Amino acid sequence: MSESEKGSVAAAKVALSRPCVLVIVMAGVERFANKGMGSNLVTYLTGVVGMSTAAAAAKSVVTWTGVSFMLPLLSSILTDSYWDRYSTLAASSLLYVLGMVSLTVWALLRPQMPRPTLFIPLYLMAVGQGGYQPTLQAFGADQLGIGDDDAEPGLTAEEKGKVKSMFFQWWYFGICSGSLLGNSTMSYVQDNFGWVLGFAIPSGVMALSVAAFFCCTPLYRQTQPKGASGKPSSPSGFCKVLKSILAGRKISLPSMDDNGGTMSELEYVTVGISYFGLSDFGLFQLQEKPLKAEPGDANKEGVDEAAPSMGKVILGLLPIWAILLIFAVIFQQPMTFFTKQGMLMDHTVGRGAFVIPPAMLQSSITVSIILLVPMYDRVIIPLINAVTRGSDGITVLQRIGVGMVLSVVAMAIAALVESWRLRVSAASGGAYRLKIFWLLPQYVLLGVSDVFTVVGMQEFFYTQVPSSMKTISIGLYLSVFGVGGFLGAFLITVLEMATARPGNSKGWFSDDPREAHLDNYYWFLALLCFISFVIFTHLCKFYSSKNASGK
Repeated sequence: MSESEKGSVAAAKVALSRPCVLVIVMAGVERFANKGMGSNLVTYLTGVVGMSTAAAAAKSVVTWTGVSFMLPLLSSILTDSYWDRYSTLAASSLLYVLGMVSLTVWALLRPQMPRPTLFIPLYLMAVGQGGYQPTLQAFGADQLGIGDDDAEPGLTAEEKGKVKSMFFQWWYFGICSGSLLGNSTMSYVQDNFGWVLGFAIPSGVMALSVAAFFCCTPLYRQTQPKGASGKPSSPSGFCKVLKSILAGRKISLPSMDDNGGTMSELEYVTVGISYFGLSDFGLFQLQEKPLKAEPGDANKEGVDEAAPSMGKVILGLLPIWAILLIFAVIFQQPMTFFTKQGMLMDHTVGRGAFVIPPAMLQSSITVSIILLVPMYDRVIIPLINAVTRGSDGITVLQRIGVGMVLSVVAMAIAALVESWRLRVSAASGGAYRLKIFWLLPQYVLLGVSDVFTVVGMQEFFYTQVPSSMKTISIGLYLSVFGVGGFLGAFLITVLEMATARPGNSKGWFSDDPREAHLDNYYWFLALLCFISFVIFTHLCKFYSSKNASGK
């Protein structure tokens, strides 16, 4: 066989299957519908529904977002323990569409609807999204056909790694493409043609996507995740692990091997447990012991030995999960205070001939992601290799760290721009406002940081769990943003009270542009993220680089 033929065969091996591509397209459609309804929600709550303060609207949005991202953890545990992924997708997709249609009907009947009832369709969407998002990504990864008993024959460990990286990067490319269309088109439709139409279009598109999913059922590779014993995993395993900790017994934390298949356990690592005050309960030792029991051992050890593995995995990933929460708080800013910041700036073009909806600037995040993701393997990694004189690129944890640093820089720039806006407004007595385009650098930098941190988080959590917990890994990744949403709402409440003064009960978050100080809030987030990054670099020492490698 000639070299060109060998190259063609190798390229074919690492290509994504058609069902996998179809699932990525579905993910893009879901993001279009979700962003089309959610990205401009702060404007809807303050300008249409009549919510009293911007801070209250922001807290409502981040709390709703937090619930949307927290529910995937619960649904993923149930999916990997008792349900199959296809059935979970079928049920959650119908709930998702029902929530979107209900929100459209609520907007249509708004004058007759009590304000609190708005949150019924919103949280119905959150429940549907909670089952749909993590299951769809794990279902798409199933279509790769690697790491399973029926995997494609002849794939080397390097080829499997390339296919995984390709999937996660194009998955993110797909959802960012959908987000771009949702942010850019729907916010304009909502501000210029009405909210009913702006909600109806995403609802209809999502309904068509769900219909296509059911029509293409025969094409899918469907798997039922099982525990190590061959029986469904038990979520009670996490409680058993906690009991083991309190009893002072040693436990071991599983991780993926290089081939992404059979699980083995690292030789020794404390995994930063001391950061959470658990080191006093005993040393966490990792022994060289196969996680998948041999047939002869299964009868000896029984189901109870395999059951706690779910809790062990989650506990092992907890330090990295927790330290990424501040990044998740920053991740929420474009939907909330960045949009509010844009509303206080001049967002007209052509002497007022065209008005740019402030939420539309969120599209710049997705544009930067869409442009950068295809360049990552072809430009960024070769450039890093040229500088470091290596050939391995950067590890997944290094990739996450780079994104955290970029998010610190983005928040610092946001603080500087807001300080400048306040000075200009004060000097002109409010007669002159900065152009909204000065917000673009902070949006673009957050987009670049997403390419590093968010994609790295997806790959890190996915590759650190056994095949029976793939949906749970996606739920863990999404729950970072869920808890980050709650943390963001909590920080707003605390800072409101801490910065309040006579005549300004909202402090930094006052609705009066002359009293508000979002720049201080941005500096505060930059400082928290920097501290998180320092702790993160220390935690990385406790995770084997070969188990978190991703070129």
